[in-house]
Amino acid sequence: MAPRKNAKGGGGGNSSSSSSGSGSSSGGSSSSPGARRDTKHGGHKNGKKGVLSGSSFFTWFMVIALLGVWTSVAVVWFELVDYEEVLAKAKDFRYNLSEVLQGKLGVYDADGDGDFDVDDAKVLLGLKERSASKPTVRPEEAETFRGREEQVPEGTGPQHIEDEIQEEMHSPLHETVYTEHGEDLQPEEGGPAGELQPEDDHFLVGSDTDGGIESLETGTFQEETEDSYHVEETASQASDQDVEEMVYEQENPDSTEPVIDDDERMYHDADDVTYQDYDQQVYEPSEGEGVESSDNAVEDSHIILEETNRKTDDPEQKEKVKKKKPKLLNKFDKTIKAELDAAEKLRKRGKIEEAVTAFEELIRKYPQSPRARYGKAQCEDDLAEKRRSNEVLRKAIETYQEVASLPDVPADLVKLSLKRRSERQQFLGHMRGSLVTLQKLVELFPDDTSLKNDLGVGYLLIGENDNAKKVYEKVLNVTPNDGFAKVHYGFILKAQNKIAESIPYLKEGIESGDPGTDDGRFYFHLGDAMQRVGDKEAYKWYELGHKRGHFASVWQRSLYNVNGLRAQPWWTPKETGYTELVKSLERNWKLIRDEGLAVMDKANGLFLPEDENLREKGDWSQFTLWQQGRKNENACKGAPKTCSLLEKFPETTGCRRGQIKYSVMHPGTHVWPHTGPTNCRLRMHLGLVIPKEGCRIRCANETKTWEEGKVLIFDDSFEHEVWQDAASFRLIFIVDVWHPELTPQQRRSLPAI
Repeated sequence: MAPRKNAKGGGGGNSSSSSSGSGSSSGGSSSSPGARRDTKHGGHKNGKKGVLSGSSFFTWFMVIALLGVWTSVAVVWFELVDYEEVLAKAKDFRYNLSEVLQGKLGVYDADGDGDFDVDDAKVLLGLKERSASKPTVRPEEAETFRGREEQVPEGTGPQHIEDEIQEEMHSPLHETVYTEHGEDLQPEEGGPAGELQPEDDHFLVGSDTDGGIESLETGTFQEETEDSYHVEETASQASDQDVEEMVYEQENPDSTEPVIDDDERMYHDADDVTYQDYDQQVYEPSEGEGVESSDNAVEDSHIILEETNRKTDDPEQKEKVKKKKPKLLNKFDKTIKAELDAAEKLRKRGKIEEAVTAFEELIRKYPQSPRARYGKAQCEDDLAEKRRSNEVLRKAIETYQEVASLPDVPADLVKLSLKRRSERQQFLGHMRGSLVTLQKLVELFPDDTSLKNDLGVGYLLIGENDNAKKVYEKVLNVTPNDGFAKVHYGFILKAQNKIAESIPYLKEGIESGDPGTDDGRFYFHLGDAMQRVGDKEAYKWYELGHKRGHFASVWQRSLYNVNGLRAQPWWTPKETGYTELVKSLERNWKLIRDEGLAVMDKANGLFLPEDENLREKGDWSQFTLWQQGRKNENACKGAPKTCSLLEKFPETTGCRRGQIKYSVMHPGTHVWPHTGPTNCRLRMHLGLVIPKEGCRIRCANETKTWEEGKVLIFDDSFEHEVWQDAASFRLIFIVDVWHPELTPQQRRSLPAI
C-alpha cells in the first residue's frame, strides 16, 4: 500500500511544482518554456494557480483507476488480506454494535424487524416505503412463537449452522471401538458415580451408573482374546468435535456390569481408541517412537452417518439420500440464526471458553432454543477434550440429553444429540447407559436401519450376544443386503461355534463394501472360520486384509500393534536382551515344575479350562499367576517360590499385555491356528514335563518341540498352532515379556490387554 501512496503523492507534487514555476516566470515572455508549461497545465501568466484541464484530469483518473485495479489483483493473487477474518470481524462488530444500540435506537425501527438498520434509515429518509411491521420475538414469547403459523422460508439466508453441522449427522456409531478382554478397567474413585442426569429424566429411563465393565478376576483370564467384542473408544466416532483421534483409558466402569465370557464377547478391537481417564496423564509418543496403530486407520473421524452411506438397490433413492440435508433449526431458532451463527463461529475457531459463554447467554435469553443448547453441549464436549476432564464430559452428556428433552426439537437434531450422547457414554465406559440411549433412538426412529445396527453393537459391548443376534436378524429381514448387519451376524454365529454358517455372512458383508465392514476383525474371523473348515481360501482373505492395511503380514495378524517393532516368529534369548530372566528360569525349572505339579494334584481345580474356542479337540487348562501386570495373590499362595523368583524381573511381572501361567495339555489335543492380540509382547515357554514324542508347536512356517528345563521364545502375534499327540500330559510354564524395542514410556502407557 505504501508504494501506491507514494506514487499518488508524487504525481500531486509534480503538478504543484509546475504551477509554482509559472509564477516565477510570469514576467518573462509567454513563449518561454515555463510559460508553455503553465499554459499546458492550465496556469495563468499572472502567476495564479489554475485548475487542471479536462484532458489532464482524465489522464490522472485513468492512472489512479489502473493503480486501483492492479492493487486489487495483487491483493487477491498474493492473498494479502484474509477476507474471512475481515468479514467475521465485521459481523462481530455488527453484533456488538447492535447490542449497544438495541435499546437506544429501537424507537427508530421503521420496518418492524426489531432493530435500527440501513432499511430503517431509508424509510425515515423517504427513500423506501414503510413495510408492514413484523412483531419482534422476545425471549419470554419464544414458546408462543412456536405455535404461530408463520413459517420462515427454507433456504433463505446463509445456512451457516446447518452447513457446518451437516457432517455431524454422519458420525457413525459403527466406528465404535470395542474393549479388549480383561482390559484393566477400574471403577471411579468413590464408587460408580454414573453420569449427571437432568431433572427432567423422563426422556431416558435408566442410568449410566450400571454402565461399566466389571474388572475380571485374575484367575479367570485366558490365553487369547479371539472371540471377545471390545471397545477401546468410540469414537467416535465423530461428529464435528475435531478432537476425536486422541487415546484415553477407561474412566468409570461400574462394578455392576456382568463378567463376560469370551464366547459371549466379540473380536479384537480394531479401532485405535482406548478408554482412558481424562484426569490421568496420557502418553503421547514422540516422533521417533512407535505409535500404536489401528487396523482401521483409514476411517476418518468426520465420516458421515451410516444411513447416508449405505448401499441401496434404488439408484434414485441413493441419490436422494446423498442430497438430504439435516434440519437443525426449528421456527424460533431461525429467527435467532445470526446469534447462533456468531456463537458457533467462536467454537469453530477454537475459542471454546468464549463460545461456551456465548451459548450460555443464548440459553439464558432463549431457554427453549434446542440449537443453542446443542451448541453448549458441543462446546462442553470440546472443552472436555481440551482440558481432558471427565467431569466436563459428563456435563456435555447431560446437555445432549437436555437438547432432546426440549419441546419442538427438529428430528435431525434429536438424532444427532442422542447419537453423540451414546458415543460419549461409551467413551466413559458407561455401556449400559449408552444402550438405553440407543434403545430410545430406535424407538424414536424405528425405520432407521443404521440405528438398529448401532443397537446391536451396544448389546455386543455388554456381552448380550443373543439380543444382538435378534437385532441383526430383524435388520436382515428388512434389508437382506445390509453388509454391516451381515458381518456382525456372522461373527455372532462364529462365536456360537456355528463356523460353517458364519462364513457366508462374513464374506458377503465384507464384499458389500458397506461402511464399517472393511475392518480387520472381520477378515480375521472369516479367515479363521475358513481354516477350521479346511477352506484353502483363508489365506487369500488374510492377504487381502494385509493389503488393506489391517495386518502386518499374512502370518502376523494381531490387531493391537505398535508400528516399527522388530517382527520375527522365533527369537533367541540374546536377541531379546532378557538373558538373565532366561537363565533364572532354566536354573530353577525343577522348582517351578514341582510347584506346578503340586497345584495340579490338588482337588480344588485351580487349573481352569481354556474357554476361548481355540481347541479343535482335547483338554487344555491353565493356572495364572500374573495377568495384565497384576499379581494374583491367591494363585501365588500355591506357587510362592516361583512368584518370588519372578518378582525380580519387571519385564515380565510388569507386562500389562501378557500373562505368567502354567499350561497343561492332555493327549489328543489340537489347538487351531491362531494369533495373539498384540505385537507388543514376546512369549517364553519353559518346558517342565515334556513327553518324548508327540508334542510340537508351529509358529509361522517353522515347527519346534519343547525340552524340559529349556526356554523357547516366539512372537505369538504370528500364527501358531499346537499338537499334543503324546501318551501323557505336557506341562509348560508361559512367561510373557514386553517386546524389547518398546520404550520405558510406552511400557508405562500402553493400555492393558
